[in-house]
Amino acid sequence: MASILTNVNAMAALQTLRGISNDMQTTQDRISSGMRVGTASDNAAYWSIATTMRSDNAALSSVQDAIGLGAAKVDTAYSGMEAAIDVVQEIKNKLITAAEGSADKKKIQEEISQLQDQLKSISSSASFSGENWLQADIGGSAGDDGVVVADSAITKQIVGSFTRDGNGNVSVKTINVKLDETNVLFDLSGGDAGILDSNIMQGFRVVKDASGAKAYAKVNTDGITPTDTTYTWKDIGGDVWAKFDTNGDISTATSGSYLVKVGGAFVDAVDAKGTVDATAIVTAGIAYATGVSVSELDITKLDDYRESGNDKNLGIGDGTYATDENIIAALTSFVDGQLELMTSAAAKLGAVSKRIEMQEDFASKLSDSLERGVGRLVDADMNEESTKLKALQTQQQLAIQALSIANSDSQNILSLFR
Repeated sequence: MASILTNVNAMAALQTLRGISNDMQTTQDRISSGMRVGTASDNAAYWSIATTMRSDNAALSSVQDAIGLGAAKVDTAYSGMEAAIDVVQEIKNKLITAAEGSADKKKIQEEISQLQDQLKSISSSASFSGENWLQADIGGSAGDDGVVVADSAITKQIVGSFTRDGNGNVSVKTINVKLDETNVLFDLSGGDAGILDSNIMQGFRVVKDASGAKAYAKVNTDGITPTDTTYTWKDIGGDVWAKFDTNGDISTATSGSYLVKVGGAFVDAVDAKGTVDATAIVTAGIAYATGVSVSELDITKLDDYRESGNDKNLGIGDGTYATDENIIAALTSFVDGQLELMTSAAAKLGAVSKRIEMQEDFASKLSDSLERGVGRLVDADMNEESTKLKALQTQQQLAIQALSIANSDSQNILSLFR
């Protein structure tokens, strides 16, 4: 039926043209923005996921910055510890040199004093962003057994990662570094719990008990210089000394048959292997000399170190037994022990640094993965969109042509009335 009031063909052609125009607008928006899902109306589910992932990626970027800051702090502490280790090793070398009887201890001490000043300089300058992990107020104090430890250990936190669990809960994970007597060089509280301001034990030595665990043994202050002339002490190797009677047999006197040399002092032993006598091991009463730390020791004060009643006395025996050689041996052993603690602390810092490095690498890869994931959801395929635009342009031209034909139908009807 032909009608001049209702042009069905024109209406159909116009509807088609509108649909094509809408599709062209969508395609052009995708081409101009590069996004297939730019608003929630495009695809609510994908838009929501992409928005959340973008937020997480932005948080992860902040985490990467925080990790970098933490890494700088750890690296600063490690560099300072490494430099301090070299200096302490040099102090140990000077003590070994001083063990030679004719060495000029005063001149050697001048060198040691300079090295001690260098240790303080290193520790105070190993600071980053206002934090110094080599010197801190860790509140050194003596426990029930008398051993000085950090009573106020400090925990430093380094941002490690940003996570979102399956329930949508977010959290920031941290890497914790505990500052205590095992890795702080100087205790700013004055409690002498730092590695370099910790004093040498007075009359006690660290040994291993029967189970191989760490223990403390009381020094035999009679040592190898007994007043009794009916027996003699001889070194039988491995820092083990045995008591021999006048017949050349090992004595079984009540004062013991064996001693083992530990850190320049002698501890009662029960056999030729140097197994520490269990009765020498104590669980309380550990004491320290005053002002005889790695950063304060002075080899020109050996008389103070052996003088009975002096607060600097090392507690290793009387003047006859506590020879210069034994005192310097005690100081050398003590410095070597602190050097081992520093090496262990440096190793822990190195492990933390490696972990942070791995976390930085992971965070970078994770950020790239999130970005790729968002792209797969919302990015437009430009090849597909450009091809679609060409097709829509062709369709638009055909639709315009069809609408033009449909609009000409009314004119054709007029010709019937001529």
